[in-house]
Amino acid sequence: MNIILFDDDKRVNLLPLTFTRPCAELRVGILTLAEKWAKNLTANTSYITQDYLSEKYGIIHQDENLYINGRVLPDIDLVSQINLLSDNELLASEDSIIALKTTKHLTSFEEINHHSNSITRKEISCSQLNYTYDIFSKNGEEIKSDFEILTKNRKSHQLSSTNTHIGNSIFIEEGVRAEAAIFNTENGPIYLGKNSTVMEGSLIRGPFALGENATVKMGAKIYGDTTIGPQCKVGGEVSNSIFYKNSNKGHDGFIGNSVIGEWCNLGADTNSSNLKNNYANVKLWDYSKQRFLDTGLQFCGLVMGDHSKCGINTMFNTGTVVGVSANIFGGNFPRNFIPSFTWGGSSGFATYQTNKAFQTVKKVMERRSQELTELEQKILNSIFENTSEYRFWEKN
Repeated sequence: MNIILFDDDKRVNLLPLTFTRPCAELRVGILTLAEKWAKNLTANTSYITQDYLSEKYGIIHQDENLYINGRVLPDIDLVSQINLLSDNELLASEDSIIALKTTKHLTSFEEINHHSNSITRKEISCSQLNYTYDIFSKNGEEIKSDFEILTKNRKSHQLSSTNTHIGNSIFIEEGVRAEAAIFNTENGPIYLGKNSTVMEGSLIRGPFALGENATVKMGAKIYGDTTIGPQCKVGGEVSNSIFYKNSNKGHDGFIGNSVIGEWCNLGADTNSSNLKNNYANVKLWDYSKQRFLDTGLQFCGLVMGDHSKCGINTMFNTGTVVGVSANIFGGNFPRNFIPSFTWGGSSGFATYQTNKAFQTVKKVMERRSQELTELEQKILNSIFENTSEYRFWEKN
């Protein structure tokens, strides 16, 4: 089966995280959505996404193609219904196209939408990512689901006897190093990825996932529904949050109900509020509406796009959105919407020009033996140009 994961017009609701990736490359639970579909349907995946991302995330057609909405989370019922699709049949949920099967080589969401008007349609219900805060809201259940997929019919490696394990649902991949830590799985499973490290004194409650080659620093306190992605280093206090690949929160400070993109770094004692003093619902910047909208959530912290950084003692207000490649520093609370390629903080902002930003990106990636390619620079340049409207000071 050939799966093509497409971005629809609701991709904008998942910015700034989808500035740098298709929707299906978002991580929820242990796996990305693309990895979930590949495992559930035992198939290869490719993408229909924005033009500036398509060189990196390309599309592969075959004689028969299954187009699946990249925002949709697979489950047993949905997978069963998709497997029953015949040629030119469509699954939909309210105003969203979920999946369609066809021999046609469609290359854009507009073509998919047009083709959907002339084929057999079946209404279903399914779980989708409609907003960025859905990522942490659904993370606990997705950890449980991915845990079942990844550990089925497999035997866990042994946890060192220096650790304390409460409960019975923990899976240890090859090469894990964990000493003198406490793992509590009474509320959900704990998954420790290949060659990951949990340093001594750490307190971890499930559901929790630690990615390959990732590290939990000494004395960390990590509450459930949390994912630390591959090659990340995280310490301090973390609750119901997701860190994508290669990001660091190496020191004390609190992050809760948050999503942190790739190649981010939170300085020592960075804190993000996830609850307003008056306990009111949190409002979050909405790119599609160009204003702050009520999330309906009492707990909502920080959403940070790829390559963004903040200095020591940074304080993020409840419901803060930070774009791609922002560099934030200084005392007091910065604004709760910080555009991409911003330099500054509460005392004011300037534009973080790409030549300076790329110097930092190169140095950060070199520390992980990786290179900033010309293709990645092209993508970041496109984001810089496409987000200029949000950098209001450039208009003065």
